[in-house]
Amino acid sequence: MPPTAAPLSIDAVRQAAARIEGVVHRTPVQRSRTLDALAGAEVHLKCENLQRAGAFKLRGAFHAASRLAPGELNRGLAACSSGNHAQAVALAARELGTAAVVVMPQDAPRAKRAAAAGYGAEVVTYDRYTGDRVALTEAIAAERGLTVIPPYDHPHVMAGQGTVALELLEETGELDVLLAPVGGGGLIAGCATVAKALHPRVRVVGVEPEAGDDTRRSLLAGRRVTVPVPRTIADGQALPTPGELTFAVNRRLLDEVVLVSDDEIRDTMRFAFERLKIVLEPSGATALAALLNGRAGPLAGRVGVVLSGGNVDADRFARLCAAGD
Repeated sequence: MPPTAAPLSIDAVRQAAARIEGVVHRTPVQRSRTLDALAGAEVHLKCENLQRAGAFKLRGAFHAASRLAPGELNRGLAACSSGNHAQAVALAARELGTAAVVVMPQDAPRAKRAAAAGYGAEVVTYDRYTGDRVALTEAIAAERGLTVIPPYDHPHVMAGQGTVALELLEETGELDVLLAPVGGGGLIAGCATVAKALHPRVRVVGVEPEAGDDTRRSLLAGRRVTVPVPRTIADGQALPTPGELTFAVNRRLLDEVVLVSDDEIRDTMRFAFERLKIVLEPSGATALAALLNGRAGPLAGRVGVVLSGGNVDADRFARLCAAGD
C-alpha cells in the first residue's frame, strides 16, 4: 500500500532530484520557430522521450525503489503497467542490483514488452479488458515476497515525476502555461506541485485522450469516477480511474483538463517527426496535440509542453503516421 503520510511538496521533489541525479538523464528542452508561429506563443518542449527507458517513468520508479529498506529491495520489485512504468521498474531494479516482475497487458506494444524483458525483468501478461492488473500484481508480490512499486499513486513516485517540471523551470524560468499528459495522474501531480510552488500564476493544463477522460470527468464530479477501459492509441493513458493520491493533488492544483482525439495524436506524431525531428509514442504526443489543435484555448507568452515518452517500435510508428494520410 502506498504511504499516505508523506506530503507532496516542492521540497520532496527537490530531494527526489538529488537522489536520482546521475541515474536519470536531465533531458533537453527544445525550441522551434515553426512551432512558435503555429502556437502564437514561445514554446518550450521538455523531451522526456529522450529519457533512459524512453519515458519520464524512470524518475518516479527509481526514486521510490531507491528509498526502500535494504531488506525490501533485496527481495525484488513488482509493478503493473501498460509499458513505460514496467520498463522503468525493470531498469531501476537492474541499477539497484535486484530482480523485478512486471505485469503488462497482452496488447502492450511489443517494443515495451521487449524492453522490460531486456532490462532483466520477468514479464507476466494479462487481458486489460477483463483482468485486474492490481490484484494480479499484488498476488504475485505476496507469493514471492516482492515489493510493489505503484505506477503513479505513491508520494515517492509523484515526487520523482515532479523533477520533470523542476528541470524545465530551472532552464526556462517562469512560464504562463504548462501542458502535460494525464494517465494515472502522477506526472502532472508532481509537475503541478512544482510549477504552482515556484510560479503561482502559471496555468497548469492536463491532457487526456477523448476515449479515456476519467480525470476530466472526476474533476467535474468532484470525486473519482470510473470510465470503461479506454480504447485509444494512447496506451499509456488507457486507464479507467484516477489514482487516489494523485487525484487529491490534481483536484487542488490543476486549472483544466482538455481532450484530444486519436486522429489529432497521429497528426501530432507526424508533425513532431517531420518538422521537429522528434519521435513520440501516442501518449507522449498528447500535450503537444492539445497545443497544436487549440484545445488549451488561445495561448500567448511562454508555454511549457511535456513530451512524456517515445517508446514506439518502427512498424507501429509507421502504421500510426500513415493513418493520417
